[in-house]
Amino acid sequence: MNMKVSKTLMSGLILGLLSVSWQVQAITADEIAHQVDVRDTGDNSKFDMKMTLIDKRGHQRQRTMLNFSKKRGGDDLKLLFFKTPADVRNTGFLTFDYDDDRDDDQWLYLPALKKTKRIASSDKSGSFMGSDFSYSDMTSRNIEDYKYKLVKEQEVGGHKVWVMESVPKTKKTVDETGYKKSWMFVRQDNFVVIRALHLTSEGSKKKYMDVKKLEQIDGIWVATEIEMKTMKGKERLHTTVLSLSNIKFNQDLSESYFSIRTLEKGL
Repeated sequence: MNMKVSKTLMSGLILGLLSVSWQVQAITADEIAHQVDVRDTGDNSKFDMKMTLIDKRGHQRQRTMLNFSKKRGGDDLKLLFFKTPADVRNTGFLTFDYDDDRDDDQWLYLPALKKTKRIASSDKSGSFMGSDFSYSDMTSRNIEDYKYKLVKEQEVGGHKVWVMESVPKTKKTVDETGYKKSWMFVRQDNFVVIRALHLTSEGSKKKYMDVKKLEQIDGIWVATEIEMKTMKGKERLHTTVLSLSNIKFNQDLSESYFSIRTLEKGL
């Protein structure tokens, strides 16, 4: 190898290393949060969901649901119906998850009372149907409501992740979500949040979210099994596991289907 070729290769190697270093250093916590927010999650989707509720003694209860979702510009419209058990069948949940700074709208229909209840902002930190997920967990976060800090990089399940700290900017967001601080574990290859730890504003409770199964369906990454666990110290208080199946995108769903009329009509 002559000196000229050697210098050229060395220059290329140095430039390559500088480029990689620049890319690693260039990404910020805010940019990661943005990429998570704009990630393709599919459109006009329909899927079955099983909710398994596990108390601290290990006793389990199961509920099954049918879910629909549609994009309206930047907004996400979501409709969910409980199928079983019989005592909750046709309980419905409608969400308008707005892309701008408006508060999301949510309605819960209880067939036993034949009544639709609008979920007030002050109630969104409450448990969704007895699960470890809150009403606010059922919508996407408004990324402008948080301050982000990149804490470190590590591996989870053989995948490199960014660990990001997120803190609500206002007490209003803390009150609505029930979380005063969170750590999000974001996969570097696809910007999916595969793990999270939330410090709740309620005493010393913590919530641990883990994506147990992540699949690529029609080119879209979908968390098909998600666990949310509520802990107090070392004691596990309750666990909820959501399992998704029969996931289909690009279904024929009209915008008018996502209405209180459909919610009250049931399956």
